[in-house]
Amino acid sequence: MNSFPGPGRLLTAASFMLGSAFAAAAQTPDASTAPVRGQVLDGTTNSPVPGAVVRWLSAPTTAATTDGQGSFSLARPAGSDARLIINFLGYLPDTVQASGSSYLRIPLRRSAELGEVTVEGRAPSYSGLTPTNTQVITSRDLTKSACCNLAESFETNASVEVSTTDAVSGAKQIQLLGLDGAYSLLTIDNQPALRGLASPYRLGYLAGPWIESIDIIKGMGSVVNGYESISGQVNVRLKEPDKAERLLFNAYGNDLGKFDINLNLATPLSKKVSTALLLHTDHLGRRVDRNKDGFLDLPLATQYNLFNKWKYLSGKGLVMEVGVGALRETRQGGQLGYREENPGGFYGTTQETNRYTGYAKTSYTWPGRPYQSLGLMLSGTDHDFTSRYGLRTYDGTQRTGQATLLFQSIIGTTAHTYRAGLSFLHDDYREVYKTGFTYPTETPAQRYAREHRNRLEQVPGAFAEYTYQNSRNLTVVGGMRLDRHNLYGWYLTPRLNVKYDPAKNTVLRLAAGRGFRTANPIAENSGMLVSSREFVISPMLRPETAWNVGGSFTQYFNAFGRPATFITDYYHTEFQNQVVSDPYTNSEQLIITNLDVTGGRSYSRSFQAEVQVEPVKGLHAKAAYKYLDVKTTYAGELLPKVLTPRHRLFLNLGYATAFDKWRADFTVQGFGKRPLAHAPGSEGHQHGTGESTLSFAPRYALLNTQLTRAFKRFEVYAGVENLTNYRQPNPIQGAYAPFGPDFDAAMIWGPIYGRLTYAGLRFTIN
Repeated sequence: MNSFPGPGRLLTAASFMLGSAFAAAAQTPDASTAPVRGQVLDGTTNSPVPGAVVRWLSAPTTAATTDGQGSFSLARPAGSDARLIINFLGYLPDTVQASGSSYLRIPLRRSAELGEVTVEGRAPSYSGLTPTNTQVITSRDLTKSACCNLAESFETNASVEVSTTDAVSGAKQIQLLGLDGAYSLLTIDNQPALRGLASPYRLGYLAGPWIESIDIIKGMGSVVNGYESISGQVNVRLKEPDKAERLLFNAYGNDLGKFDINLNLATPLSKKVSTALLLHTDHLGRRVDRNKDGFLDLPLATQYNLFNKWKYLSGKGLVMEVGVGALRETRQGGQLGYREENPGGFYGTTQETNRYTGYAKTSYTWPGRPYQSLGLMLSGTDHDFTSRYGLRTYDGTQRTGQATLLFQSIIGTTAHTYRAGLSFLHDDYREVYKTGFTYPTETPAQRYAREHRNRLEQVPGAFAEYTYQNSRNLTVVGGMRLDRHNLYGWYLTPRLNVKYDPAKNTVLRLAAGRGFRTANPIAENSGMLVSSREFVISPMLRPETAWNVGGSFTQYFNAFGRPATFITDYYHTEFQNQVVSDPYTNSEQLIITNLDVTGGRSYSRSFQAEVQVEPVKGLHAKAAYKYLDVKTTYAGELLPKVLTPRHRLFLNLGYATAFDKWRADFTVQGFGKRPLAHAPGSEGHQHGTGESTLSFAPRYALLNTQLTRAFKRFEVYAGVENLTNYRQPNPIQGAYAPFGPDFDAAMIWGPIYGRLTYAGLRFTIN
């Protein structure tokens, strides 16, 4: 292993982001029907308060939740008086007069001490304000499960699936709309992050206690965030220095021998400057083989991770934020007898990652014009890793720099707003992939070209986005961006989102747009490295392009005398070009090539229906059904995507007693049959027979539960994952001869180590 890089290796990261301008009230002649718009602020720091609940005193079911800039827009129900109630945890509730059509600025006072709080209501997890189909996972939702990292943050959510890529390395990936995580844009505080070569293990690079909330956006999002989103966007909001707890300590341990420790520290250094230090470490040093196949069920792993944020609020429209982060992680998996320093003929995997990030973001909002702002976002990343999979080695370095300049204002009135800007992306990829074999006929130059994959991408771009919002029920967001890729030329990316409220509690949304991205075929198929399959990669792969069209229907209603939500959505993604990983045609190879231009087709159809109710006070229930139809043309035949279940069921029950002293959560996930690739050593798929000769994994269900006891400043929790102790039989084929021709640990569709019990402690000082 390499030693931890010193300061001389530190990345050159200068930084990013902006503060997006605050939406203001549309000026309409009839103030009695115009929606009320405004912004909720921290009364001490004058900074925005996202997540605050704004509702009418006389119509409490008509509510809105403030966005990341503290802004809200709330329809004015007929017959309502003009008083609004504003609530947010950690602040004193307030009641304000909302007569007239002026833009409201509402400062909230912080509670002197946050003791036991009675939760009267919670904002719907599906936003009724955003033009995109957005689901919000709050910090409270994140405490329903262990949530040690981002991979575990979706366990009580029906929209996103998290799957294990193989039975040895422990890598995980998300799926959205039935497509792999590479097709969904992962952002941190609305800026692209953890891209490219970081994809195999990126879900473990963000600690759960660092996260304030997660926004899941299905379909096409904003052109402001780039061109790479195809299936949707997952935006992670980290704790803010001026709003986070002064101290949060979290300790976790499970019966596999893994422990996690997190410490968040936040403090104001003055009235204008605040800082937050986020620390995380986890370690698994116990060798566990519950299924007795001679392989570790989970790799030995150690991670050290830190992030430091600084924020400056001038009080006169200028906001600045700077952050730096560093991560080191090591993993070792494989056979029980494998030791990295002395393999001794055993099969093993090792991985070492060193990652540095930095960003800076500056925004200026014009005095007296909350709708007009200018922002500059800069960021940089240095991601370096070395890894070994048996006889194969895969090493890589990615150095990324991003810059965005963004201006936002209005056209005449706040009913017409626009955003426009310039962007630049610099990606320097260096990959070395060695199989351990040499070919006597190839020259040293040919061998070097086969083993080294280097790529430099430089992409300047420009974008513009227009938003129309009438005074009652219609929002239209149209955007366009034009980028000049130094390797692939010009790319035009149009996007459209429409939100229409045909009735008081009914929301319809439509979304359409195009996305493109450059694939990283080895990193995005790292699970297949843990098999005897040979990677056969076509030269000169073209970028992936796809159209996504879909929409959703949301109905807010009352059931059992309490607010409830029903939402259903459908999205169709059609690839114009895709980098296809074909495990069907030849069982001994993974053939990676572009989609056949003569009749080849690749698409994903996703349908989901979900209902959320509170049948009795304190008991929150949500149930969902998802249908996925994901197919690609492999060697001339349209076949279902490997390991993607067609049907999925989801149920979550959460109960909280008065003052949240006790909380209990129970989750059931049901998975339908999913197709498997033919095992190495077999003949492969008989093309022309369709799905009839494919092998399918059986249906199964996973049950998880957790119990939490809250005290004044701390909480203790304990839980069980996979209550029924269900396991995939023989997850590793050919485990007896891992260097043989029929070895395969990549066809993972179920749990490996069975039931898991855990316990933890959270201690908080606000």
